[in-house]
Amino acid sequence: MSPSAFVLHSRPYKESSALVDFLTPQGRLRAVLRGARGKAGSLARPFVPLDVEFRGRNELKTVARLEGAGTPLWLSGETLFSALYLNELLIRLLPVEDAHPALFDFYALTLAALASGRPLQPLLRAFEWRLLDELGYGFALDRDRQGQPVEAGKLYRLLPDAGLEAVTQLQPGVFQGGELLAMAEADWQAPGALAAAKRLMRQALAPHLGGRPLVSRELFMNLKESSRD
Repeated sequence: MSPSAFVLHSRPYKESSALVDFLTPQGRLRAVLRGARGKAGSLARPFVPLDVEFRGRNELKTVARLEGAGTPLWLSGETLFSALYLNELLIRLLPVEDAHPALFDFYALTLAALASGRPLQPLLRAFEWRLLDELGYGFALDRDRQGQPVEAGKLYRLLPDAGLEAVTQLQPGVFQGGELLAMAEADWQAPGALAAAKRLMRQALAPHLGGRPLVSRELFMNLKESSRD
């Protein structure tokens, strides 16, 4: 059975219910789950493939039926915090009831890849890029905002609402053309490509996050710091 939803976030609601944000092919849906302390509540956890039926015409739905639709994904440590980061991005950026079926499928594939132990950074960068593109915030990596090809030996800065712009001087936040071309080809073996991609995605996401820090990112950094102690 193919999943029809994943839980992005859940919190207690009234006496025995939960207010749940679901990711579905129809977009992000918010719904009341009654009897959240019973079997339904044990299923309504992040990273569990679900088959869900919703009722209601308003923005706040009601969960009419909820069943498991596959094996829950086992995530722990950095992998778990990476998946929580994806969930937080979706809650913060994806409007309610804005359908993105391809993004839903990509999310499911990304979770499976995280659970299988694949390297985290390429998966996170690919998801960030796909999310920006799906929401209409994407930009070319191999051409600047004037439509000119990116050149490996030149420097570029990101204008989040317009794309890449060539610059003549080294300054904070700029990128080597070679790094951008490696990103365009997903060539993560190229020196500096992954680190540059992380910086680029932070710059691209920042205007859409409203200046509020990501909780999952802070938790992830705390986890890395504690592991060094």
